[in-house]
Amino acid sequence: HTELLGLIESHRSTIVFANARRLAERLSSRLNEMADDQEVRGGENVGSPPADGDLVRAHHGSLSKEQRLIIEDDLKAGRLRGLVATSSLELGIDMGAVDLVVQVESPGSVASGLQRIGRAGHQVGAPSRGRFFPKHRADLVETAVVVQRMDAGEIETTRFIRNPLDVLAQHVVAMSALDDWTVDDLRRVVRSSAPFGELSDDLLFATLDLLDGRYPSDEFAELRPRIVWDRTAGLVRGRAGAQRLAVTNAGTIPDRGLFGVFLPDGTRVGELDEEMVYESRVGETFLLGATTWRIEDITFERVVVTPAPGLPGKMPFWRGDGPGRPVELGRAIGEFVRTIRAASRAEALATLGSAHHLDERAAVNLLDFLDEQAEATGVVPDDRTVVVERFRDEIGDWRICVLTPFGTRVHAPWAMAIRNRLEAAGATDVEIMWSDDGIIFRLPEAEDQLDLDDLLIDPDDVSDLVVAMLPNSAMFAARFREAAARALLLPRRRVDQRTPLWQQRQRAANLLTVAARYPTFPILLETTRECVNDIFDLPALVDLMTKLRDRRVRIVSVDTAAASPFAASLLYEWIAVYMYEGDAPLAERRAAALGLDRDLLRELLGTDELRSLLDLDVIEAVEAELQRTAPDRRARNLDEVHDLLRTLGPLSREELAERATDPGNVDAAVGTLLDKRRAIEVTVAGRVLVADAADAGRLRDALGVAIPIGLPAAFTESHDAPLRSLVERFARTRGPFNTGAVAVRFGVSTETAALLLASLASNGQLLRGEFRPGGVGSEWCDPEVMRAIRRRTLATLRREVEPVDVEVLGRFLAAWQRVGSSARGPEALADVVSQLAGAPLVASSLDVDVLGPRVSDYRPADLDEMCTSGELVWVGAGSIGTTDGRLRLLFRSDAALLGAAVAGHDPETRPSDPHHVALREHLATRGASFWADLTAAVAAAGLPYDDATVLNALWDLVWSGEVTNDSFAPLRARLASKGRRAAPRRGRSRGLRSVNASPPSATGRWSLVVDLVPQPPPATEVAHAQALQLLDRYGVLTREMALAEGVSAGFAGVYPVLKAMEEQGQVRRGYFIAGLGAAQFATHAAVDRLRGLRVENEADGRREPADVVVLAATDPAQPYGAVLPWPDNAGRPSRSAGARVVVADGTAVAWIDRSGRSIVTFPSAVDRPQWVEAVADLVGNGRVTRLEIATIDGAPVAESQWAEPLRAAGFLEGYRGLVLR
Repeated sequence: HTELLGLIESHRSTIVFANARRLAERLSSRLNEMADDQEVRGGENVGSPPADGDLVRAHHGSLSKEQRLIIEDDLKAGRLRGLVATSSLELGIDMGAVDLVVQVESPGSVASGLQRIGRAGHQVGAPSRGRFFPKHRADLVETAVVVQRMDAGEIETTRFIRNPLDVLAQHVVAMSALDDWTVDDLRRVVRSSAPFGELSDDLLFATLDLLDGRYPSDEFAELRPRIVWDRTAGLVRGRAGAQRLAVTNAGTIPDRGLFGVFLPDGTRVGELDEEMVYESRVGETFLLGATTWRIEDITFERVVVTPAPGLPGKMPFWRGDGPGRPVELGRAIGEFVRTIRAASRAEALATLGSAHHLDERAAVNLLDFLDEQAEATGVVPDDRTVVVERFRDEIGDWRICVLTPFGTRVHAPWAMAIRNRLEAAGATDVEIMWSDDGIIFRLPEAEDQLDLDDLLIDPDDVSDLVVAMLPNSAMFAARFREAAARALLLPRRRVDQRTPLWQQRQRAANLLTVAARYPTFPILLETTRECVNDIFDLPALVDLMTKLRDRRVRIVSVDTAAASPFAASLLYEWIAVYMYEGDAPLAERRAAALGLDRDLLRELLGTDELRSLLDLDVIEAVEAELQRTAPDRRARNLDEVHDLLRTLGPLSREELAERATDPGNVDAAVGTLLDKRRAIEVTVAGRVLVADAADAGRLRDALGVAIPIGLPAAFTESHDAPLRSLVERFARTRGPFNTGAVAVRFGVSTETAALLLASLASNGQLLRGEFRPGGVGSEWCDPEVMRAIRRRTLATLRREVEPVDVEVLGRFLAAWQRVGSSARGPEALADVVSQLAGAPLVASSLDVDVLGPRVSDYRPADLDEMCTSGELVWVGAGSIGTTDGRLRLLFRSDAALLGAAVAGHDPETRPSDPHHVALREHLATRGASFWADLTAAVAAAGLPYDDATVLNALWDLVWSGEVTNDSFAPLRARLASKGRRAAPRRGRSRGLRSVNASPPSATGRWSLVVDLVPQPPPATEVAHAQALQLLDRYGVLTREMALAEGVSAGFAGVYPVLKAMEEQGQVRRGYFIAGLGAAQFATHAAVDRLRGLRVENEADGRREPADVVVLAATDPAQPYGAVLPWPDNAGRPSRSAGARVVVADGTAVAWIDRSGRSIVTFPSAVDRPQWVEAVADLVGNGRVTRLEIATIDGAPVAESQWAEPLRAAGFLEGYRGLVLR
C-alpha cells in the first residue's frame, strides 16, 4: 500500500485497476486512510493534493451512473488524484490526461492489459505508462506472461457468438414490427451477419414457430405469439404491440440481481449475487460477513441457510469480479513455465528482466517459486504436465489438487464431470472448487483414495456428459431465464419499470419445467449453446482430454506432507479468506489460519504471528495427557507405573509421584520394579532417575551412564543412533520445547542437541517454529503432537465463533458503554457523552442513572460547563407527562446528527397553537432570546402571556425538538417542579417588557435547533453519521437496536451505509448474537470483546459473587424490553421513565417501578441473590434518598421470600412495607 500511495502522490492523475469491486473499495479506503497520515505523506508531491476530501475514489459498476460521472469529472478537474476502478473504466470512457495506470493483480487477459494501460498517455504520440502489482507468487507468473504478450501484441483470438437464437427472436420481432418480410428476405438479411452466417433452416424455422405461437404442447398456451407467419405466402409480419414490445425489451444485457438469504424461520441474513447462487449447491458452505452459512435450500427467490460456525466457506463474488483465464493465455503460461525451467538461472533472470519487464526482486521471487514447486512435487505443472497432488489437511480430511494452467472455462466443466462421476460411484460430502490454476477436492477422511481414472474423461464423452448434467444445474436455470427474457417470452411491461426478479425466476422456472420435456424447444437449445460455448470452453477441454489419452500431456500423481506452492495458491481461495482482511474478528482469523499448511502459514503471517494462533490452554492440556499428569491418565498400579517408564523414558521418583493416582505408593512400586529387574536406576545429568530396564543399552550408548550388571542380554544390546531414539521419544511425549530442554534433560551440550534436532527436522520427524504463546525463540515439536494441538485449537475456535447467548449481550452492553467504569474527570465525561450522542435519554434519569454510573466522579456542573461553553447541545425528543421528557445530547460539531434531529420534525404533528406559532416565529426572526423577549413576543401577538401559559408552550416546543437552551439549568428546574404548576401571573409591563424575574425553568437563552444547522447535510451523510454513532454505542448493531433508538426510516435507513462499510472493510456482518436476526453488523473489536465475555462465562461458570448492575429501564445499555424480550414473569415490567432493572451477569433479575414501591422478580433472581444488595446500594451510593418497598411480584413484601434478605441488607419495617434511608 505504501508504494502504491507513493506512485499516486508522485503523479498528477492515476488510475488503479483491480479485478473485483470488493478489492477496489478496500484499496481506496485504505489509501485514503494512509493519505491522511502526515508521516506517510511527508514527501513532496507533484501538483497539489486536494485540501479536503479523498485522495482517491472507487469506481465500479455497482455505483449509479450519476455517481460515476461525478467521480470521473473530479479526476479530470484535479479534485481527485486517482481512481481505483474495475473494468468499468476499461472501455469507452474518455478520461482525459492520465499520467499512470497501476494494475493490481494480473488483468486476466492480454487484451484487458493493453486496454487498461492504454488509459495512460491517451494523446497522440504520448507513451502509455503502467505498473503491475501481483498479489501473490502464482499471480506473478500470470502477470509476467501477460506483460510479455502485451509487448509482443499477442492478443487473444476474438470469439463471436454463433447462432444465438434468443437474439435472433428479438431481431425478428423488431424487423417485422415495421415491415412485412418474406421468409427468403429475412433469411438472407439474417445470414449476412457473421453470428448467423451458418444458421440452418431448421433453427430459423423453429425460432419463427416459437414467435408465431406454434408450440409443441398446449402447456405453453400462456406464451403469447409475437408475429404472424403466413406459411402459404411465405410472409412474416408483426402482431399488434410488437413494436412497443421490441423497444421496451431491447438489448442483451441480462437483468440480474440479488437473491435474498434467509434462515429457515424467515429471518433475513443478507444477499448473494445471482452468479454466486448459480454455482452453489445445497450442502455447500459460504461466508457472508464474518459468519459461515450452510445452504439448505435454493428456490427461485431465496437461499435458505443455517449457521455453520467455524467451518471453511467460499467467499461470495460478483459476476465479473474474477474474469476466467482464456485458454490461449493458459497454454502460454504453461509454455512459459516449461521454458523457464529448462533454462539456466542466469538465462532465466535475463529473460525475465528483458522480455517480461520484471524487476530483480520479482524475477528472483518467480524463480524461487518454481524451484520450490519442483522440490515439493518433483515436477512443475505446465502445458504438457498435469500434477495431481494429495495431502491431508489439519483435521484429517484429504485435499486433492489438480494443478493445471488452463483456466476456469476448462476447469469448471471438468470439475462438474468429476463430481458427477464421484457421486455416481457413491462418494458423499465431496466439496469441489475450481479456479484459473486448477481444481481442489476435499474428501472426507473415509474417502482416502481418488483414482486417476476418475479424473480422465474419454474425449468422445465430454460433450455428452457435460450437456447431460446441465439441465439439473442452477446455472442452467438462470441462463434459461435470461435467454427467455431476451427472446421476449418474459417481457417487461414498461421501459421504466423492472419486473421483480423473483417473479421473473418463478415464471422462468414454470416455463423450464414444461420446456424440459421438449428437447427441440429453441430457448432450451439456446441455453445449452450458451453454457457449452460461451461459459465453458468444451473444445479446449476435449483437446486436453485427448492429449491426456494420447499421452502428449502427462499426468503425475504425488503425495505430499503439506501443500506445495502451487496448491497453496488454490488454498488461498479455499480457506484463507481472512488473510487479506485484517479487520476480521480474531476467532475467524485464527480458525481460518489453522486450516492452512504450516509452511503456508509462515509465508502468510511470518513466524512471530504463529504463536498467536495456538491456544496455550490446549497446549497444556495435550501435554498433560502425553506426560500422563492429567488426572485420568495417571498410573493406578504397578504395571502402569512401569508403563510410564516405557512411554516417557527415565523419570525421577518425584516425577513418577506426579503421574500416579496414589503418590504415596510410588516408592514401593519402584522398589518392586527394581527387585524384579523390570526397572533400573541411572544417573543422567547429575540426577538419579528410574528407567525401564529395556532402555539400559540405549542409555549406556547414548549418555555413557553406568548400568547394573546381570540384566538380560536383550536389554544391553547396542543400538544404532541411541541418542536420536531417546530424543524422538522425548519429542513424542510433550508439547513444543526448545533446544535447551533437550540439553538439560539428557546432559548433552546445546550444540549437540541443536544438531540432532535439526537433523530430525530435515527428515520431517520434527517441526521447527515459534509455537507456544508467550514463548521466546525457536521451538521444536513432533508433527503428530502439533496436529493434535491444532485440531483441538481449531475445535475450540469453532465453538468460539458460534453466536453468543443473549445473556452475554446483557454483560457486553454494560461493559461496552462503560457502566461501572472507574474513569474520572471531564475527559471521561466527554467520552461517555460522545458514545451516547443522539440516543433518546430520559431527562429525569440523565444525571443519576445514566451519567453517574459511567463516570465515577460525575458532577452535573461538568455537564453544564460543556453546554454553556457551546460544545454540547441538548435537543428534546418527546415529552413524558407534564414536566419530564426525552432528550438527545449532541456535540455542536456533529452537524449531521443534528440534521437528523431536525429532519425528524413533522410539520403536521409539531405544536401549532397560537402561542407555539408566536414563539416559533419570534425565534426564527430574532434569533436566540431570553424569557422577557419571549413573553413580549407573545404579548405583541395579542395572546395571553402569563408565565404558566407561555412556559408550557415553550416547553412543548422544547420536547418536540424545535427549541433548545444554552444551559441545563432550566431543564433541571423543570424536572424539579414535578407536581407543581406555575401560578398564572401576568407581569407588570413597561412597554410590554416584564419586570418580573424569569421562572427557574425559563432561564438562559432559547433558540431554534434548526439555527444550529444552517445548511442541512445530505441524507447519505446523515445516514452515515447515524450508522457510525450506533456502532460506537452498541458495538454490535442489529435491527432491534436501530428500532429501539427510533432511527428515522428504521434499520432500512442505515442498512445501505452498513453494507457499504462492510465492503470497505470498516465493519463485519455476521450472526454474532443468537436470536436477534442474522443481519448484524459489528466492528471486529466489538466481536472479540463480545466473545471474550462468553469465554469468561464458560470458564468461571456462575460467578460468585455475580456481576450486578442497576440500570435505568430506558438506558441504552439495558437491552430488555427493547432489543431482548423480558424474561418470563407474572408481572408487567416496562421500559418506563424512572423504572430500574437489576441485571446480574447480563441477565435481568428484577424490575423496580419508578416509585420504588413495587418490584417484579424474574426466574434467575433465585440463583443470583446478590441483587438485593445492589438494590440497597441505590440508597448507599446516593442514587436515591429513600426506598420503601411495598410489594414484590404483586404480593405484600412481608409475604415474599425476599423479605428476610432485604432486612439483612438494612431494610427496616415501615408503615407500608420495608424502608431503607
